[in-house]
Amino acid sequence: MEVGYFAVGIGPTVAPEWVRTVATTAERLGFSTIWAPEHVVLLDEYASKYPYSSGKFPAPTDTPIADPFTTLAYAAACTTKIRLATGICLVPEHNPLVLAKTVATVDRLSSGRFILGVGVGWLAEEFEALGVPFARRGQRTREYIEVMRKLWSEGSSSHQGEFVNFRNVLSYPKPVNGKRVPVWFGGESNPALRRIAEYGDGWIGFNLLPEDAATKVKRIEELLKANGRNRSDVKLAVSPYTKPIKTDDLKRYRDAGVEEVALLGAGGIRAEGDMIAGLEQMAREFVEPALKL
Repeated sequence: MEVGYFAVGIGPTVAPEWVRTVATTAERLGFSTIWAPEHVVLLDEYASKYPYSSGKFPAPTDTPIADPFTTLAYAAACTTKIRLATGICLVPEHNPLVLAKTVATVDRLSSGRFILGVGVGWLAEEFEALGVPFARRGQRTREYIEVMRKLWSEGSSSHQGEFVNFRNVLSYPKPVNGKRVPVWFGGESNPALRRIAEYGDGWIGFNLLPEDAATKVKRIEELLKANGRNRSDVKLAVSPYTKPIKTDDLKRYRDAGVEEVALLGAGGIRAEGDMIAGLEQMAREFVEPALKL
């Protein structure tokens, strides 16, 4: 069982000294992964429903949220072992050729430690502000991932689809050793679980306690089998997010089939010393016991 840290690049951790502190301390303490969220813009008024609370985004809308790729590239320069993941990247809001280049660059700078955590988005008003259609964003995401995997693995690439068309383009650098970057999907709905089973490399489930995770994992396993894939084809991670857990819950997550638990950092911290102390306490309560499972 592994334990990751969610998140860096939000609130006070947009500052370089905080990114460095979180990244180096988490690596020293044995955390497996650090996650960085993404929102290009937020809005004070919106009709969209945030899926992990009463429907409202659980932070002030002027909360700083840094670009996750720039943040994780900086974290890569401060570390050597810990994996770096977007949690999550709103893929349909991006141009896939530009995003493929960005992802491959961060993967190179981190020596192959990057995970592209992916979501289709929930905030329709953000899509509108960016000039991107909210409708069919799931289909758009699938095609964008297909395009990026071509660009990461082929010398010369062409694509003709519903959303993207190009011929004989070259995209370099490639990810480390020419490998494709692992794509982990967020989301707990049936469409999200189908994406994982059909073309994902992993899953990061949110706001799930062990019993909830067990139900989702079972469904993913059923869908994998239906798609002719093996359980070993994907990595399964869960974040309890705002739901409190205890050390004993790690074993329950493991028994449910979860391989990594990404823990939410404490809010309201304003001093780096308090951040370090919080990470050290989290390591004592969760990272060290997880290593024994």
